[in-house]
Amino acid sequence: MDYEKYKDTYYIRVDKDEEIIKSILDVCKKEGILSAVFSGIGGCSEAEIQTFIPDSGIFETEHLKGMLELISVNGNIITDDDNNYFHHTHALFTYKENSVHKTAGGHIRSITVLYTAEIELRPVTGGAIKRKYDPETGTGFWDFKQ
Repeated sequence: MDYEKYKDTYYIRVDKDEEIIKSILDVCKKEGILSAVFSGIGGCSEAEIQTFIPDSGIFETEHLKGMLELISVNGNIITDDDNNYFHHTHALFTYKENSVHKTAGGHIRSITVLYTAEIELRPVTGGAIKRKYDPETGTGFWDFKQ
């Protein structure tokens, strides 16, 4: 992984066999970025896509493997009061299965790069968005109280 900052935006290149979310979080931690939004594209080899099932209160996970075109990844990074980092990421992939083009997408747990991924990371300026825990879903949401 390599990255560069131009004005207020970070541009991250994630390399073969590296995990995208980890790379984004590593940049945030190194640069002291407490909240940000990001987007990107790339060529990937694996993805864990999750769907939250409200009736059971759990995330079901689907594991994709093979040549996955990362059409779009979008998400945000926030921290809690102890500066622990959390991501909320969604992505869309295209791939071929039995000579048929398919798509898959949803909430992302992890994405491994096959060739490269190019990510634009935009830190929140003028403040930080914190995480508010939601006991109903077991996840966290944006908290604007400073």
